Amino acid sequence: MIQAVLFDVDGTLIDSNDLHAVAWREAFLKFGFDIPVEDIREQIGKGGDNLIRALLPKNEADRLHEELDTYRSELFKRDYLPRVVPFPCVRELFERIVSDGKKIVLASSAKGSEVEFHLNLIGAADLVTATTSADDVEHSKPCPDIFAAAMDKVKPFGSDEIAVVGDSPFDVEAAKKLGLRVVGLRSGGFPDDVLHQAGADELFDGAEDLLRNYETSLIGRG
Repeated sequence: MIQAVLFDVDGTLIDSNDLHAVAWREAFLKFGFDIPVEDIREQIGKGGDNLIRALLPKNEADRLHEELDTYRSELFKRDYLPRVVPFPCVRELFERIVSDGKKIVLASSAKGSEVEFHLNLIGAADLVTATTSADDVEHSKPCPDIFAAAMDKVKPFGSDEIAVVGDSPFDVEAAKKLGLRVVGLRSGGFPDDVLHQAGADELFDGAEDLLRNYETSLIGRG
């Protein structure tokens, strides 16, 4: 039986993936790299460390990683974060999970300050046991570090008692490296075949659809 649920945040609980892609494009342009937003969008869901390395030559990524990531983070918080909105029924979904006696942990590749902002935005701080972010680990998704850190927050539950909810193939890949089952959400804009190929166990349109089908989902049925 599932005893704890680890939630990704961007694209899963809040509608922010497109905003992140545009912010990254603006940041890359600032540093002299004209990367199509479509190419960036395919990488959204990774943390800054892995996203930069996926889109720049290794020598440039090594040289600019810290400065570029810091610039992008400040740009996003200033110009894009105020435009982020939560998806429908996130709090109601959390209430349903908690009413079942299950714990909730947010496990995001975003910076800790952004995760705190999003938690307040969805109005569910009273329902969440803990949060983890890129600030807590050395490597972000698709590396499994963030979900591993989140699992530590719900000890002694094992991998067979923990499920992940995420929107990107990078969430799925990271969770599968730890032997976790994954509920994929289409709300992040990734195609079904991409999520299935990454290893998602089941798909729903978003938080509202998952709530509607809660009892038959792997979270509700165990």
